[in-house]
Amino acid sequence: MSAFQFFHPIQIRYGDLDPQWHLNNAHTVILFEQGRFAYLLKLELWDGKDFLNLSLIVADLHVSYLAPVMFNQNVQIAVRVARIGNKSLTMEYVLEDQDTGQPLAKAETIMVAYDYHTHQSIPVPEDWRKKIREFEKMDEILAESQ
Repeated sequence: MSAFQFFHPIQIRYGDLDPQWHLNNAHTVILFEQGRFAYLLKLELWDGKDFLNLSLIVADLHVSYLAPVMFNQNVQIAVRVARIGNKSLTMEYVLEDQDTGQPLAKAETIMVAYDYHTHQSIPVPEDWRKKIREFEKMDEILAESQ
């Protein structure tokens, strides 16, 4: 997989901290979620208005905490879709120091395409596949590996 194409700046707030003055582990997951929503908006996969039309639900989440994140540290979330399946997307995230590029935490989610009206999984829409492949340059990566 190529380098990340999408970065979203994040502000570490006082309320994000634990008693040791580090970013609370639960808040790290919220920051990854914030990056995911920014990615979906950037690619116009969701309009940001109606959560019932979001069409994605988290099925699996893995987080690796690599270094403490401090109050007012200049950080950003890198987000990418690493794999598109029939009914799911594998999304990868890196919380990194924006000044040094040091990875502070990494995550992966399996996102299932989901219809909140019928409460059932659905195939990943073709227009999503097209937008993601173009943005992530997935076709170029496949061509280079052959």
